[in-house]
Amino acid sequence: MEIKIKAQSAGLRLDKAISDNSDVSRTQANDLIKADAVLVNGQVKKAKYKVLENDIVSFEIPEPEVLSYEAENIPLDIVYEDDAVAVINKPQGMVVHPSAGHQTGTLVNALMYHMTNLSSINGVIRPGIVHRIDKDTSGLLMVAKNDQAHEFLAAQLKAHTSKRRYLAIIHGNLLNDRGVIEAPIGRNAKDRKKQAVIAGGKPALTHFEVLERFGDFTLVSLTLETGRTHQIRVHMAYIGHPVAGDPLYGPKNALKPNQGQFLHAQMLGFEHPTTHEWLEFELEPPKLFQATLEKLRED
Repeated sequence: MEIKIKAQSAGLRLDKAISDNSDVSRTQANDLIKADAVLVNGQVKKAKYKVLENDIVSFEIPEPEVLSYEAENIPLDIVYEDDAVAVINKPQGMVVHPSAGHQTGTLVNALMYHMTNLSSINGVIRPGIVHRIDKDTSGLLMVAKNDQAHEFLAAQLKAHTSKRRYLAIIHGNLLNDRGVIEAPIGRNAKDRKKQAVIAGGKPALTHFEVLERFGDFTLVSLTLETGRTHQIRVHMAYIGHPVAGDPLYGPKNALKPNQGQFLHAQMLGFEHPTTHEWLEFELEPPKLFQATLEKLRED
């Protein structure tokens, strides 16, 4: 990878300049620098080197560790299944696909046990996965069982012709009965685990509608037109109403029991890749979500 240092990055330490201008973290940048794998204008430099405008920083990113996965007999709530697609009700707390730190117990591990065929487009660690929902978000997820179905479903997501509606408990009394949040989302420059509304981010559009108000909390229905990472969580925090229980974007322990955010993928609709029939599924939120709503109503 090659980076030409722009004026706004001039004066930064080399490791900081690399992390600010690439997808490489500052820790990874330091590791590359210590291995003499980073060149500035063709010369090896230390991490403390202060970059200059028009410096050419070059380095090679090593191949990531190949993650393996195994089929695991994990119970799955399969809402719908045929030869082309499946719809899964993912429980809160389950990671969708293997990654560093989550090589077992994921939805993919379960899918490999329960289904003979899955699409291969997203590689060996994400078979069948067309789109994701966060670990602590429950609800409906579509799965492709062959590559043709995967391409067809992915095209609908890209064209915004499929439908996804979420249910969330958010902080505060949201005064507008309905509205649209249109704000670009990109990686948070200060915390790489987070996303943020930033200038130059990817376009993101979220529709919301208030269903119930509880004074300090509000129940809302949210519809996505785009599918950015953490989109609902970022947008709601951006307007001052973060999702209750959100460990990244909301206040801690504000709504007990705090077992992850109160966000549920309630409805999923799409055109079937083979029959071209419109399929639509809707599920009530998990028991904890419903019990929390009842408690809010009583209070």
